[in-house]
Amino acid sequence: MTSAAAPGNEPAPPSESGPPVSGPPMGPDSIAGSGAGSAPGSGAAPWRGWAAVCAVSLGIFCLITSELLPVGLLTPVGAALGVSDGTAGLMVTAPGLVAGFCAPLVTVGAGRLDRRLVLCVLIALMVAANLVAALAPNFAVVLAARLLVGVSVGGFWAVAGGLAVRLVPERQVGRATALVFGGVPTASVLGVPAGTLLGELGGWRTAFAAVGVLGLVTLTALLLLLPPLPATRHTTFPELPALLRENRAVRAGVIVTFLVVTGQFAAYTFVRPILQEVSGVGAEHISTLLLGYGVAGVAGNFLAGARDPYRTLLVVSSSLTVILALIAVLPGPAVGTALLLAWGLAYGGVSVSVQGWMIKAAPEAPEAASSLMVAMFNFAIAAGALCGGLAVDRISAPAAPLGGAALMLAAAATVWVSAIRRTARTRD
Repeated sequence: MTSAAAPGNEPAPPSESGPPVSGPPMGPDSIAGSGAGSAPGSGAAPWRGWAAVCAVSLGIFCLITSELLPVGLLTPVGAALGVSDGTAGLMVTAPGLVAGFCAPLVTVGAGRLDRRLVLCVLIALMVAANLVAALAPNFAVVLAARLLVGVSVGGFWAVAGGLAVRLVPERQVGRATALVFGGVPTASVLGVPAGTLLGELGGWRTAFAAVGVLGLVTLTALLLLLPPLPATRHTTFPELPALLRENRAVRAGVIVTFLVVTGQFAAYTFVRPILQEVSGVGAEHISTLLLGYGVAGVAGNFLAGARDPYRTLLVVSSSLTVILALIAVLPGPAVGTALLLAWGLAYGGVSVSVQGWMIKAAPEAPEAASSLMVAMFNFAIAAGALCGGLAVDRISAPAAPLGGAALMLAAAATVWVSAIRRTARTRD
């Protein structure tokens, strides 16, 4: 996942006002020793645990791809069903809102159920939703199907976050957790471009159907590879607000997640019209450029995975402030391409960094902290898509990335202030 803090003598306690910025460097495996969980039972072949981890990661990839698929299909879906680009953006806003609510609800409501059953049901729900969208006669049906996608995303992501510790030996939990959550940035940066390409080759309905088929493959993998996973800890509703109230590092991580992800999706949801109207990129090149964005994003994910999440998020939010402001005003396909690749590289490190922040902030309650982050992450996707849609419809396409740049600047300031407070507290 992520490294721990900057060099120092003592690690910060979980309840401090910002992410830990002191203590010895931690590699991916060190999360396993931070209280995130205990080693799984013995007796199973090691490859079976890693196969199960890969199945869960595939589930995350499939679900996040499904959630963000409309990003590359807004224009063709809107044209086919008679709605504007801003209205079509509701295909991203609606599931994001539902996922945000469902992350804590499923975490609490499924507390006593076998996690294997919960994950399989949620994936099956996503499969049905995408097949309905592929056959939808109008935009209202598509939007209803997207609500079901939101239920699947919020529940699956929140529950999956704490499973690595039950699937692999303790010394490998860090790498396994990184692999599970690697499905998030990989979906954002590869799933969407691939869906866009499918949409251009066979139509947007083909893209939705293809994600449904991928969901069936994922469901099969989960059924075959996941062992029984009975509940080991029951998270309660009062525990969630208490964690926010009492743990300053968790609060800071939730705020930064909201600002960064809202800023990202205010701009990225409308990347297609931005590239066409501002950068002058031809429609036939959009899918290729988004694939390039994807490759850069995967590289960014691996670069961020071995580094301190505080420093990574400070660099990411500062960089995206500049990138989004420039892509909104600088014309030219070459400039637009360069900025898009830089955008992918920077944003690729967000998911793994915020997850690392939350695990380190609350090692005694990783599932509860993860559900709060997942809820805010998805609320932020919805908020970003909604704000970007309003900006595009009421002002112009460049207004979306400019608004995103302002939010990224606020995120950088929040990380910076949190670090100053933590440094002052440590010195005292």
